[in-house]
Amino acid sequence: MFGRPISLFRILGFEVKIDVSWIVLAALIIWSLASGLFPAYYKDLPSAAYWWMGVAGAVGLFLSIIVHELTHSLVARYYGIPMKEITLFIFGGVAHMEDDPPSPKAEFMMAIVGPLSSCLMGILVLSLYALGKNSGWPVTVIGVLNYLIWLNIILAVFNLVPAFPLDGGRVLRSALWSWKKDIRWATSFAARIGSGFGILLIIMGIFYIVKGNFVSGLWWFLIGMFLRSTAQMSYQQLLARSLFNTKKVKELMVKDPVTVPRSISLEEFVRDYVYKHHFQMYPVLSFGRLTGCISVKQITSIPREEWANSTVGAIAMPCSKETTVGPDEDANKALAIMNRTGNSRLLVVREDNLEGIISLKDMINLLSLKRELNDLEKK
Repeated sequence: MFGRPISLFRILGFEVKIDVSWIVLAALIIWSLASGLFPAYYKDLPSAAYWWMGVAGAVGLFLSIIVHELTHSLVARYYGIPMKEITLFIFGGVAHMEDDPPSPKAEFMMAIVGPLSSCLMGILVLSLYALGKNSGWPVTVIGVLNYLIWLNIILAVFNLVPAFPLDGGRVLRSALWSWKKDIRWATSFAARIGSGFGILLIIMGIFYIVKGNFVSGLWWFLIGMFLRSTAQMSYQQLLARSLFNTKKVKELMVKDPVTVPRSISLEEFVRDYVYKHHFQMYPVLSFGRLTGCISVKQITSIPREEWANSTVGAIAMPCSKETTVGPDEDANKALAIMNRTGNSRLLVVREDNLEGIISLKDMINLLSLKRELNDLEKK
């Protein structure tokens, strides 16, 4: 949402990351719990107690979302779907899926396990709540547990709404896919419902804002916008994957890319390459062999007065799996790397030889052209 997410830890082979936007959400959750919800239900406690309850509630939300997304990821792994990381952001969390489910059954199982895990979390917290009530635990602990019970129930119920890409929408897609044997049609249908539900939430948000409940209205409005755009984007991603499954990287790459010699100064590089071509990253060659990459971001870390005396070779970074792809790989792999890393251009490399460059812009142009031609064929 707001840049590259921050890596927190690994669990069961999955990397858990957090988007900066989730920190904003956590702060809002803590503030609303400490100044609104808990004081309304648990009166006459010290101010510090409410703030500690707010922090505990935000941590409980964090753990509930992690468990929810982790179960999605574990089932996806069972069905052979590449899933390496979980990212928390302002509207919850997402388990990054690099491919479509192999069957309607896999889609159904992967989708339904999320709400089921939230229900189980709610039952587990309910058990702790009952134990605490009977054992005379402090009211601050009881209050937080009560909040987490309802939080997990709401998380399960909301995700069961049959609006793609919510879990309920994915359950709907699995049923439509099984019926029609066409994942593209099923995704299109489920995405339209998801988009419509998003519009409904937007209208609800506007209604609340007009009525004077600005904060609640704003949240409904933003969630609706997010669901609508995500539903549309999910269908576009399916179209892209179906197209690029039939293409190799070497079919889409530019075979004679702009390259930079190691020996030139940073000043020459900026003047003759950056200002001329406007790319963010360039391959660096020495005697025709690829020796590394240099990016505009690296240049910004060097003081302007040192550009004339510093060479490209001195600051070029070794190429990595985040910046390269093989020519015989499926184009979908290049797209997955771009989505994961945020790099819009990848070097096409075989051993130490640079064979070309593949760019997100060229891939998007091909997808747009393909869609336009398909539309023309239908007329």
